[in-house]
Amino acid sequence: MYDFANSGYTTVVLTAVFNAYFVSVVCQGAAWATFAWTATLAVSYLAVMALGPVIGAYADAHAAKKRILFAVTSGCVLATAGLYFAGKGDIWLAVTLVIISNFCYAIGENITAAFLPELAKPDAMGKVSGWGWSLGYVGGLLALGVSLVWITGAEARGSTTGEAVPMTNLITAAVYILAASITFVWLKERATASPAGQDSAWSRLIATAKHAAQYRDLMAMFVCGFFYQAGVATIITLAAIYAQEVMGFKTKETLMLVLVVNVTACIGAFGFGYVQDVIGKKRALMVALFIWVAMVGFAWFATTPGLFWVAANLAGIAMGSSQSAGRAMVAFFSPVERAAEFFGLWGVATRFAAVLGPLTYGTVSWASGGNHRLAMLITGVFFIAAMVALTRVDEARGRQAAIS
Repeated sequence: MYDFANSGYTTVVLTAVFNAYFVSVVCQGAAWATFAWTATLAVSYLAVMALGPVIGAYADAHAAKKRILFAVTSGCVLATAGLYFAGKGDIWLAVTLVIISNFCYAIGENITAAFLPELAKPDAMGKVSGWGWSLGYVGGLLALGVSLVWITGAEARGSTTGEAVPMTNLITAAVYILAASITFVWLKERATASPAGQDSAWSRLIATAKHAAQYRDLMAMFVCGFFYQAGVATIITLAAIYAQEVMGFKTKETLMLVLVVNVTACIGAFGFGYVQDVIGKKRALMVALFIWVAMVGFAWFATTPGLFWVAANLAGIAMGSSQSAGRAMVAFFSPVERAAEFFGLWGVATRFAAVLGPLTYGTVSWASGGNHRLAMLITGVFFIAAMVALTRVDEARGRQAAIS
């Protein structure tokens, strides 16, 4: 249910609605607007990189995953609701609230993933992760669907599409807190706290650094995750902008596109969850990365809406499967008693990727005078690099390190 709850934030705020609103309305379509959006996200991700592992290690040492999850959920919901007040020219208000909300969202994503080893047996982590991730897309569809109804009804209310967008932030915040409340009522903290003063967050991180060689397959997975998450973050962050700037999609068309993509992503996450447990997590992830490369090729080549729809739905399948597979592999390679810490470190890799990927795209598009096709083509390099890194991962050896 937490996957269901937080997906509306990424779908509405980061992917489909507010990002394009930020560029076109808040920044009034300035040449630097796309770069400003990517830079804002970069700042929030840098904060996650700095604090994520410490927060994760603290959560493990004090059996505080649920308490921390509640705190960051509250922060994300409040900051998202605050975006309702960000209008034309309110750049610093929007930037501040996006940094806070995205930081809280990312920490929450790390912490909720750390519950996976407590909730699933090793041979079922793929499908359980897939269940959660696919249900997450349903939550994203709900938030986006309600937002779409609100936006499309703007003219009937005597308003405009641009004037209707701010309300989508309140809709997203409401879905988030209502769905997350189910998690906080029923989810149990099964971990036990370490003896007081004997196992601090810093001592845990130092011990992990000293024994990094023991977890070499997990470290290789971090490298793989860094590269493919750079590509994924770029697509999530800039898909709506690409659709509008390159393909000429209007707001309603972009929202419909994202709705359909969320359906294919849901199918990809659910189906590949079972595939992971049958053919192995590494092989399933490699298949997903192949699909990502194909998607970039279609998007770069597309000159008609039909071809772009093909690319978008390939992205949906690849996104659901790769995100679910990555989470399951990290859980599979992580000792149960250090899961939050290791997912915090995974967060360092993925958030650094989320800085580099969109910034690379934004920089290329800016330096090339708005050549989004070139920026998209360069994004494909991240997925190819991830495939190379994944060849260094030994699934059986990585699992043995986690339980030894």
